[in-house]
Amino acid sequence: MKALFGEPKCCYRFGMPKSSGVVIESRPGRVAKPPRLLWLLGPALVAGVAYLDPGNVASNMTAGAQYGYLLVWVVIAGNTMAWLIQYLSAKLGIVTGKSLPEILGERLRSRPGRLAYWLQAELVAMATDLAEVIGGAVALSLLFDLPLLVGGLITGTVSMVMLTIQSRRGPRAFEFVIATLLVIIAVGFSAGVFLNPPDAGGVASGIVPRFEDTNSVLLAASILGATIMPHAIYAHSALSRDRFAVRAAGLTTRRLLTVTRWDVSIAMVIAGSVNLAILLLAATNLAGVPGTDSLEGAHRALESSIGPVIATLFAVGLLASGLASTSVGAYAGAEIMHGLLKVRIPLLTRRVISLIPALAVLGLGFDPTLALVLSQVVLSFGIPFALIPLVALTARSAVLGRFVNRWQTTAAGVVASVLLVSLNAVLLVLLFTGAQ
Repeated sequence: MKALFGEPKCCYRFGMPKSSGVVIESRPGRVAKPPRLLWLLGPALVAGVAYLDPGNVASNMTAGAQYGYLLVWVVIAGNTMAWLIQYLSAKLGIVTGKSLPEILGERLRSRPGRLAYWLQAELVAMATDLAEVIGGAVALSLLFDLPLLVGGLITGTVSMVMLTIQSRRGPRAFEFVIATLLVIIAVGFSAGVFLNPPDAGGVASGIVPRFEDTNSVLLAASILGATIMPHAIYAHSALSRDRFAVRAAGLTTRRLLTVTRWDVSIAMVIAGSVNLAILLLAATNLAGVPGTDSLEGAHRALESSIGPVIATLFAVGLLASGLASTSVGAYAGAEIMHGLLKVRIPLLTRRVISLIPALAVLGLGFDPTLALVLSQVVLSFGIPFALIPLVALTARSAVLGRFVNRWQTTAAGVVASVLLVSLNAVLLVLLFTGAQ
């Protein structure tokens, strides 16, 4: 099994720069103790930031403002499916020691096929980055009245600093920064819910799956499209690979998978709770209020309904969301290129290149909310290309050996894949036909 999983025979280390988090060494004649569970958590928190990006904020705010508590069940269902998907991605990285793009790059023998797959994945990564930079720019505009283009430049610059931390200080330092931003996001988007609690009966009614009209179906698909993101699937397998590239004494693959289930559970509880809080915040305070179909409009409505403090916290949360998610998106894009094309561009260079489309959109005065919506459409195209291979690979014993999915896990993955692909197809049809 060591040959299959690439476990080293000696020199067990965690945490060297550009490698993983904690240094574990055995002195001669002594057995190194494995790190505690808490110290092994982190990769899922980083990947989970993708579930709290500005696209999610826009979708959940709109759903709450337009339909109240109706789509609470969609947020819960999306988060449940996200748990399974992110766990499978992490498991693939841990067991094989390779990311999903790397494995696909090896299995796609045709160079044109690899190029085509890379192109769609790259477009998805760019669309993700577009939404996240725009979200950061809008937040800076709300907080400091900065022009959107200036806000975009600041967001991109700060994300470069964060990526430098990841490159020079390793995953643990990067995880700490992302976790700090995650706390800010949680406080910023949840504070209003505690100040003005939602109606318990309304929340309970929203757990029952149902729709009101075509537009509610569209919004449900938008929530799921913004929740299950292709780049989060690619990134999580790489994050787990990098963090657990070397097995320390006592850290078996099974032990790492147990830790990963905890990691994913914690990350998804946080992400799901915050997404639900965003929807409940809008349902309680913005339902029926005109002009809340944009982030700027939602901010103004919050300020007038529950005060400037909550509105400011919302903008701060939006800024933290944009900064954290754009850094993870850049990481995912670099991994996609390396895995599929065997080309590795310095992360900061890639960050500069991927920033250009977002700055162009902001500089041309394109409506930022519309740009966010269109970015979610592009993401919808990319979901099947990431999700279906992930479920198929983790169901193959030739890939995962004795850690292959149980049939129940594979069945759940297939059901989630069918639902997500179908709903995203509905989203695309409704958007392009202009159905109401």
